[in-house]
Amino acid sequence: MTLSRRLKQSALCVASAVSVLVSVNAHAAELVVSAAASLTNAFKAVGDAFQQQHPGTKVLMNFGASDVLMQQIVKGAPADVFASADQKAMDKAAAEKVIVPATRRDFAANSLALIVPADSRFAPAGLNDLTTASVKRVAFGDPASVPVGRYTQGALQAAGVWDAVSAKAVLASNVRQSLDYVARGEVDAGFVFGTDAAIMPDKVKVALTVPTQTAITYPIAQVEGSRHAADARAFVDFVLSPAGQAVLAKYGFKPAH
Repeated sequence: MTLSRRLKQSALCVASAVSVLVSVNAHAAELVVSAAASLTNAFKAVGDAFQQQHPGTKVLMNFGASDVLMQQIVKGAPADVFASADQKAMDKAAAEKVIVPATRRDFAANSLALIVPADSRFAPAGLNDLTTASVKRVAFGDPASVPVGRYTQGALQAAGVWDAVSAKAVLASNVRQSLDYVARGEVDAGFVFGTDAAIMPDKVKVALTVPTQTAITYPIAQVEGSRHAADARAFVDFVLSPAGQAVLAKYGFKPAH
């Protein structure tokens, strides 16, 4: 084979590889979904189900405290969909003009639970029992940035024990960290969402289901300026669809309405 023919074949191979890469990239849109930590297990399953219906789209999940995710988006972090664990975080996103208001929908509801280590003998009759001397450390999300922390603060204030219990607080950066503290026995009790408590039935047990001042509802919205706006809207629609709601129900989430 002459040098010119070898060069020509090599050029054809490169051109073919480039066309394959272009083809793959053109058909594999990456949809970034920033979602509350409490949605971790459920949204991984939702993402898988969505991808089965939309084989040309790859869903990339980014989980964390709702307020932290919101701040990431405000600062320009790539995101196409935002799902938060309370209305306040989504309200902040709306005020910062980083979501498309018309796409905002409530898609799930949850409950607040007081959990203790599985081998704990602490069996509170009410929140007031957290003020006893035998309870040294109580974990919950930081109310400044974590929705479960805000729900917890509201419940403890309504019960008149916020000052006493907050003095024993071990603040968590998200709800799953609060769950881990209790599961490892590093605290006497902790506040998490009901769906989180169900993840580790061998390590934690629910001591109380706690009434909250406001209903625990989860909003979702398309992020403003998304490069995959059509896919983002399709994902929001899927979460609200019977198929998406069925996946959420498997993980203990209730319908929003």
